[in-house]
Amino acid sequence: MSGVTNLLGLDRDALEGFFAGIGERPFRATQVMKWLHQQGVAEFQAMSNLAKTLRARLTEIATVVPPVVTADRASRDGTRKWLLGLARGDAVETVFIPEPGRGTLCVSSQVGCALDCSFCATGKQGFGRNLEAAEIIGQVWLAARCLGQVPRGEPLITSRVITHRAITNVVLMGMGEPLLNLDNVVPAMRLMLDDNAYGLSRRRVTLSTAGVVPQIERLRERCPVSLAVSLHAPVDALRDELVPINKRYPIAELLAACRCYAEATDTRITFEYVMLEGVNDDLACARELVKRLRGVPAKVNLIPFNPIPQSPYRRSPPEVIERFREVLLSGGIMSITRRTRGEDIDAACGQLVGKVMARAARHRPAVAAGATL
Repeated sequence: MSGVTNLLGLDRDALEGFFAGIGERPFRATQVMKWLHQQGVAEFQAMSNLAKTLRARLTEIATVVPPVVTADRASRDGTRKWLLGLARGDAVETVFIPEPGRGTLCVSSQVGCALDCSFCATGKQGFGRNLEAAEIIGQVWLAARCLGQVPRGEPLITSRVITHRAITNVVLMGMGEPLLNLDNVVPAMRLMLDDNAYGLSRRRVTLSTAGVVPQIERLRERCPVSLAVSLHAPVDALRDELVPINKRYPIAELLAACRCYAEATDTRITFEYVMLEGVNDDLACARELVKRLRGVPAKVNLIPFNPIPQSPYRRSPPEVIERFREVLLSGGIMSITRRTRGEDIDAACGQLVGKVMARAARHRPAVAAGATL
């Protein structure tokens, strides 16, 4: 549909610009945002507080195209994983993790990933492409519908408050490296934060990065949210093996960027640390991690390794993880052990693959504008 604009991925500024371009006033953006993201309505003719002439015009020049659910799997622990088909024929995975009093949606930002972390199934696929903003926010849009968060077209109430909020947190921890797709990730996150869309606070939206250092500052400038860093090792020699981007941006540079981000945003940085038996789980690593994180407002999430095909790694035993955590706590570092969720449906951390392209069919990315590898 050449020349037709997909409104789903437009944040407030872009949507106001779209309406200005067709001679409409800015308040139309608010109306349409509420229909799309609070009501879950994708048909312009159902947007009853828009003039009939405007509805007809939108039908000609705009569209709403979310991803399509091609598979829906539920874990024994309540976790749900959706395989989402995209317009170009590829796919990504999205995971919902319910807990008492909260529900976390894990969304993808790329098809595959270029960073090739040694313990991650997504990286073993190689890189396909960046997701568009509509494909990123479309994961939230679809999950809200599947979980019953939106009324799907009930009459719009101007002062409507979402009383059933299944999705309380969004984490960009799915497939891909979000900081290498910032131009599409930022408008999607702005919609997550907008009170006329999903209305989440900045502390409830978390972006996870393997450590693309120059983009951390750009994130702070454009859309500061909670930041998580996939650290996984306290020394460069080991991290070079586990997280190859460390060869470009070593730990000292990464932690310096994290300190600046934490100070500028008044937030604590979450450091993710996958526990690999005999690799990075000894007490010497724990003590070195305490040293490296001094001066950084930090919380460390210890993640039991989740098995992936052809992996040489094994999960650290629970008692080893607990001893590691005790060293961090005694060193003044807040630390928790993440509970493994969705492992029986390959929805746990590091297991998302999409299962749509062989590695040989993929390619390394042309880095997004403004990004540096």
